[in-house]
Amino acid sequence: MHPAWLGVTLEQLLLHRGGAPSEPPADLWKIARTRQGTPTEQREAFVRGLLSHEPEKKPGTHWIYSDSGYAIVGVMMERATGKSWEDLLRERLFIPLGLTSAGFGEPATTEPPDQPWGHRGVKGAFIPQAPGPNADYPPAIAPAAAVHMSIADFARYAAWHVFGARGEGWLLTPASFKKLHTPHGDEYYAMGWSVTERRWAGGTVLMHSGDNEMFYAVMWLGATSNTAFVAACNADGQDAVEACDEAITMLINEF
Repeated sequence: MHPAWLGVTLEQLLLHRGGAPSEPPADLWKIARTRQGTPTEQREAFVRGLLSHEPEKKPGTHWIYSDSGYAIVGVMMERATGKSWEDLLRERLFIPLGLTSAGFGEPATTEPPDQPWGHRGVKGAFIPQAPGPNADYPPAIAPAAAVHMSIADFARYAAWHVFGARGEGWLLTPASFKKLHTPHGDEYYAMGWSVTERRWAGGTVLMHSGDNEMFYAVMWLGATSNTAFVAACNADGQDAVEACDEAITMLINEF
C-alpha cells in the first residue's frame, strides 16, 4: 500500500473525498476486464493494485467522483464480514426490501430476450450490446454501478430512502439515514446523493444518477412532499439524460 492511503476512512470514500482516482488506472482496468477469478478475488486484485498507486489527490482535500473508491468500499465490506459484496446486498438489502428482480451485471439474457439490451454510441448511431462480459462493468468495480432491477423495484428502493429521510425508515437507524443524506460541510454532495432545493418538493430534494456507458438511471426524492420519481434508459449520454429528465418532469407535473 502506498503510504498516502493510510488513514483514509470509509466516510471519505463514500463522500468521494478519499483521493481515489476519477478513472481506474489503465493497467488495472485491462486486467479487470479479463474477469479472472471469483468476483471477490477480482475486486481484491483490483484494489491491491489501486492502493499501490499514489492517490490522485491528498485524501480529504478534494471531491473526485470515483468508481474506484466504491470498489475499495466493497472490499472493505468483504474483509469485515467474510462474505461477498453480492451476498451482502442480497441478504441485507434486496431480500429485506422485497427487491425480487434485483441482480448483478447486465439485466438481460440472450434466450429468450427478457429485458432491453444496453446501447453504446450517440443519437442516430446507438449500437445494442448483447448480454455477456462486455454488457456491464466487470465485478472488480461492481460496487460502483453493477446492480440491475425492474423499474418497480427501483421505485421501491427510492421510496425506502424517502421514508428514511422522513425518520420513518427501517433496516438503518435514523442517524444512519441522516449521515447518508447530509452533505459534507457546506457542499451539496452527500454519500451518493446530490442535495438541493426544489419547489415541487417543498424544500430539500435528494438526487442520484448513474450509468455504465450502456444504461442510465436517475431518481429524485422529496421527503417533505413524500414523493419519489425514477426513470431509466437503455442507453447513455446526453440524449439519455435529457430523456429521463423529461420523463421525471412529466411525472412531477402529473403527480
